[in-house]
Amino acid sequence: MLLVRDEFRRAQLAIAALFCVLGFQYATWAARLPALKSKLDLSEAELGLLLMACGVGAAASFPLVAALSRRWGSQRLALLSALFLGVLLLALAAAPNYPVALAVMCADGLGVGCLNVAMNAQGAALESRHRRTAMSQLHATFSAGSLGAALLASGMSALSHSVALHFGVAAVLVILLTLYAQPSLLPEEQPAGPPPGETADGAAGGAEGGAAAKKRRTWTVPSRVTLWMGGAMVFGTVAEGAMNDWSALYMKEVADASARLAPLGIAVVSVMMVLARLFADGWRTRWGDARVVRVGSVLAAVGLAFALLAGGVVPALIGFACMGLGIAAVTPCVYVAAARQGPDALALVAAMGTTGLLAGPPVIGFIAAGSSLVWGMAAVAVSASLVSVCASRIRWTATAVTEAKV
Repeated sequence: MLLVRDEFRRAQLAIAALFCVLGFQYATWAARLPALKSKLDLSEAELGLLLMACGVGAAASFPLVAALSRRWGSQRLALLSALFLGVLLLALAAAPNYPVALAVMCADGLGVGCLNVAMNAQGAALESRHRRTAMSQLHATFSAGSLGAALLASGMSALSHSVALHFGVAAVLVILLTLYAQPSLLPEEQPAGPPPGETADGAAGGAEGGAAAKKRRTWTVPSRVTLWMGGAMVFGTVAEGAMNDWSALYMKEVADASARLAPLGIAVVSVMMVLARLFADGWRTRWGDARVVRVGSVLAAVGLAFALLAGGVVPALIGFACMGLGIAAVTPCVYVAAARQGPDALALVAAMGTTGLLAGPPVIGFIAAGSSLVWGMAAVAVSASLVSVCASRIRWTATAVTEAKV
């Protein structure tokens, strides 16, 4: 890190390491679910509950994350939660029975919620401090971490069937990445704009200003803008999660793709999302976050609707590509906007995003079970279009003026 002289680049690499940690840690235990199922002798229902425990922990993390963000700041919270996630890999590998594994997974969800908020706060602070866009590239690093975890899981499985050995190696890598990030993370910054009770030039508004400041130190009722941000995040993550879980099944059962072509559905979505996030910061610089989110979500909805109406493998792949391309920049842009509202807003929006990501696929499954998978995927298209509706009610503030080159 010391060899990188540019201050912006050092901080960007440090924050990218945190995004990589989150993707890597999540994909590490997800890749070994069959082994964990066998080790703990779990039924399908018990395995589903194990996954739900992680989701419940993440979705319920909002009060804790908001309090810790105010108390510690994003820098300290990011480091501690990243190390915590590394330790939890060891705890999961050593879990002697199902109840302990449930507790570990619930704690993992809490750790994910903390790191998710802290690293996105760091990314937003990076853009604000250096007036350069970087958040989309940081989110692409999350996908890179997931890919690295998949490759490690494949290699470790070939060498040994020991989950403990695999998770031990993964925990060491998580800790090394965290230590790499530590020196160059950014100190906490105050949200943009004058806080309630102050004038535009920074003068406090008397007793009302003091009361408002005291209230902010505890908890504040979410503003209407924050709720619109949460709505955009929910609908965006519903679309993202549903495409990850249902695209292959759609290819096989609706588009009549062969077994060899069916996995191309998720592959197309994933590749387009990674590519879009690598280049989306340039789009944000040129057109602004508001237009990128609105146009992208409309593209995603229209593309998927075209695939559903046309039918067949090729239209499906085209529609899935439009979905991945259009929805990729939604979460990075909304995280930046939420971070400018303060830690409470960011924590709430992140929790709503986690809820959408976890609840989206089951909801689409219920719709498909009650009618057909076509109607289930149509609900995904509607969800993408609602992102644009929510985005039109958000106050987008342009602070980054140049693009961070890869």
